[in-house]
Amino acid sequence: MSGVRQITVDADEGDQRLDRWFRRRFPHVGQGRIEKMCRKGEIRLDGGRVKPAARVAVGQVVRVPPLPDAAAPPPDRPQISDADAEAMRRAVIWRDDHILALNKPPGLASQGGSGQTRHVDCLAEALRFGLPDKPRLVHRLDKDTSGVLLMARTRSVAKALSEAFRSRATRKIYWAAVAGVPHPRMGTVRWGLVKAPGHGAKGEAEKMLCIHPDAVAETEGAKRAVTDYAVLDALGGRVAWTALVPVTGRTHQLRAHMAELGHPIVGDGKYGGSGQENLGDGWGAQLGGEISRKLHLHARSIAFEHPVTGRRVTLTAPLPEHMVRTWAALEWRPEEVPADPFDEAP
Repeated sequence: MSGVRQITVDADEGDQRLDRWFRRRFPHVGQGRIEKMCRKGEIRLDGGRVKPAARVAVGQVVRVPPLPDAAAPPPDRPQISDADAEAMRRAVIWRDDHILALNKPPGLASQGGSGQTRHVDCLAEALRFGLPDKPRLVHRLDKDTSGVLLMARTRSVAKALSEAFRSRATRKIYWAAVAGVPHPRMGTVRWGLVKAPGHGAKGEAEKMLCIHPDAVAETEGAKRAVTDYAVLDALGGRVAWTALVPVTGRTHQLRAHMAELGHPIVGDGKYGGSGQENLGDGWGAQLGGEISRKLHLHARSIAFEHPVTGRRVTLTAPLPEHMVRTWAALEWRPEEVPADPFDEAP
């Protein structure tokens, strides 16, 4: 067991998440333990308490508490089953020597939390494809959201892609089925978002609340959020196929914004309560009948400039099975809509 150490972030270690910096320095320490040490204030950055997702900068000092011997086997590193490894490899829709893209299935978290060990970041061990390190997450999708998820295969590319996401140089288009039909059929939502506390010891049922744009500056913890939307097709006034572009990238942004419009995403139990508009015989975000109760939100495509080749890359992910069934039931045909409906906006 080592003692307390003060470690300075080196010149090649800046601009990355604290938990990732920690795991590279101490690979035998699991994600769950890192999060616990941050919650207890045992890990500090320049003397202050810090969250695992905080970004470290060159020259900052990380307080590292006593750690177990690196020779000891990691207590919380899960074994990846052959079935999980094969499923992850089947989910790969594109890769080169620098970047890998998955069509993430719904129900699989991007990254682990307290007590959660089965997630993309863990299962990425199966996606080395001959490289010494597993690919790194550079952005995330909600657990129940499916679709394109980029991963960097090298550290330098991870840094470049992370910067592209922060500077909004990437373009992501989501497809969703929403209750009712938004009016106008193309528009922009500018409501700010603030996290509302959940209940229970671990803050269960945390959710984002929409704040009027004029009140964002005076609301503690609120952040500006912008979403573009366009209706691609509709079944009467009951349900609409909608394309969504998150101009900003806030937690649950698309789900909270569509619910605030009165048109929650189908299958959204968190934001689609019975008070939401849904013309027809359903209620809230549930359409009833044969339509799946799973969340109907899919990261359909992503476009970005390749940090190594400089080429513009556009990747598209097929719909998950439950959305394929819904699209078939509603006679919606993906091949009949533009890849980017906003390009054709007047």
